[in-house]
Amino acid sequence: MDLAFATKFLGALFAIMNPFINLPIFLAITSDETVDKRRVTARHVVLYTAIMCFIISMAGASILSFFGISTDAFRVAGGIVLLGIALSMLNGQPITGHERGEHEKQAEAASNGDGDSAAFYPMTFPMIVGPGTIATLIVYAAQAHEAAQIVSFVIVLCATLTALLVVLYVSSSIGRLLSAKIRVVMTRLMGMILAAIAVEMILAGTKALMPGLG
Repeated sequence: MDLAFATKFLGALFAIMNPFINLPIFLAITSDETVDKRRVTARHVVLYTAIMCFIISMAGASILSFFGISTDAFRVAGGIVLLGIALSMLNGQPITGHERGEHEKQAEAASNGDGDSAAFYPMTFPMIVGPGTIATLIVYAAQAHEAAQIVSFVIVLCATLTALLVVLYVSSSIGRLLSAKIRVVMTRLMGMILAAIAVEMILAGTKALMPGLG
């Protein structure tokens, strides 16, 4: 296991997929459901998230190659996306790209509270697996060349999905304990960590594209 790689990937992925940040949205979407039904919805959300994450991780490099985009160029672009998200988190603003638009809210209302429908849209996509998550998965999957890094990638992804499942599964209890002030502090902290990782991604990609800067 590559500890350095795992630490960076965990910091980026957990910050962007933070289950505690998504918890209030999940509670709002499932507000009319019983505890048992909410747990079923939680399992569906994590299942859909896992499927999307593994598909993106496996096919991300091929998609970039198809469009003629280098990994380093995408690393810079992904870093910029993550930096924008991090600044939104630090400023207490809605997370661009992961926030529902007006038409998405209307689509949710039209589903008449159908938890299974909302489990994929908008909960899984674009709230959890949004542009930031996609960029993070593709960039770190492209960096995982050695066996230790591949193992680290899988372990971190599975650990993050497990944390997401646990938090959403017991969301009713956590929602009563997690005050608004605690959620704000956690969001600011994760925003700072994500900003640092984003800057590192931008610098690494820029140096690779322009070797003279190194």
